[in-house]
Parts: sequence; C-alpha cells; structure tokens
Amino acid sequence: MRPEIKEKIQDLLAHSDEITEEIDTMAEEMLGTVPFILSILSERPEAFVVNTLGDFYTGRPKSMDVRTAELVTIAAAAALKSEACLKVHISAAMKAGVTRDEILDTILIAALMGKTSILGSSLRVFQGAAGSREEI
Repeated sequence: MRPEIKEKIQDLLAHSDEITEEIDTMAEEMLGTVPFILSILSERPEAFVVNTLGDFYTGRPKSMDVRTAELVTIAAAAALKSEACLKVHISAAMKAGVTRDEILDTILIAALMGKTSILGSSLRVFQGAAGSREEI
C-alpha cells in the first residue's frame, strides 16, 4: 500500500470512537433504533467503522429512494427469515412513507420466491430419485 494511502486510512481510524458515535446517531435517524448487532460490533471500533460505513452506503444507494431501498431490504430479510431485521426495516419503511399494503405485498413476493426456491431444488431431487411419471 502506498504510504500516503496508508496515512489517510490511519487518520480515519484514529477517529474511530468519534465516528462510531456518529454511526449510532445515523442508525437511530435512519432506522429509529440502533440495531443490536451494531452495539456489539462497535466494541471493535476500527473494524466497525470500515464495515458499517460501507453498509450504510449500500443500504442507501444513490440509484434508489429510501422507500424502494427499504422495500428491497424487507424482501431480503423476509427471504432470509431475519425477524429482527424485518422489525427494524418495517418500522424504517413506514417512517419513509411505505404503506402497510406495500410492505405486506413485498413480504408475500419474498415468500413466493422462497417457496419456488424450495420447490425447484426439492422437485429436482425428487425427480432424480423417483423418476418422472413417464418413466413409471
């Protein structure tokens, strides 16, 4: 790594404690709470700052408005069965003006994808093990 880049990184990390406090404030503003995982991860400020800043920018991409980003997040959390994330992001979505019906439809679409994922892989195994109707 070039010395000037290394110096810039060290300068950023020298302010890890202060940045960590600001990240907590940002989380509270964005999500209405400081998620549990952030409170634990912040015990390692240097890693926390680098990872969490990336997460915040990923969760609020320039190409999407907040409503859309929250609906995408809800769909992913539903598909991954992440109840804690669902609670946080449903609340954040509603704060951003997403309606109850939009959230429900997002969860139903995520469930549809989950169901088809299970059926697709399971039915391929079934067909391989039990054969097709035409083979019986």
